[in-house]
Amino acid sequence: MTRLLVVDDHPIFRRGLVALLRAEGHEVVAEAADGHEAIMLVETEQPEVVLMDLSMPTKDGFDATAHITARHPGTKVVVITLFDDQTSVVRALEAGASGYVSKQAEPDQILGAVDAVTRGVQWLGSGVARPPIADAGLSEDGLLSGLTPREREIAGLMSRGLTNPMIAERLHVSVKTVANYVSAVMLKLGAEDRSDAIAIIRGRRST
Repeated sequence: MTRLLVVDDHPIFRRGLVALLRAEGHEVVAEAADGHEAIMLVETEQPEVVLMDLSMPTKDGFDATAHITARHPGTKVVVITLFDDQTSVVRALEAGASGYVSKQAEPDQILGAVDAVTRGVQWLGSGVARPPIADAGLSEDGLLSGLTPREREIAGLMSRGLTNPMIAERLHVSVKTVANYVSAVMLKLGAEDRSDAIAIIRGRRST
């Protein structure tokens, strides 16, 4: 069970999201209608994950996300918004968001995002504009220098929490092809498993 805070200024959407999360066994500890209220509730309720809208009065989701992730590094933020453009995605990730999902996404995308960020995996929902590989911090130097350009592309998508089928859909190739690339990436990085490979790609573990 994950402790959640839901932040959105539209009561109908917010309550619907709360109902979905509770139906799946999550504990929604509080609701907020703007970023300022969200910041105060994180202090008092200490949620594990905050589901954050971007466009809100008083303090928007970008500023609230930056404040929360700076003060509470153990709290993950999943942005849920109508904005799916690359600029908004990059800005949210730079503010510290661990996940980004469109409000038009299917419920399993939202639930998947909560599960992923709880496990420390970044999640970008389907239909959300992907930032360039460079924005993910993937340099051609160091550990990734031995990867081909295609393998680096696959590695970047892995680091964002995409599964093999999602990567296949994104790149318009077969799942088997993606699996072969993932295996090659793991082998070249000396990773024990996929999670280990992601940690290496993100620079959180040295080989």
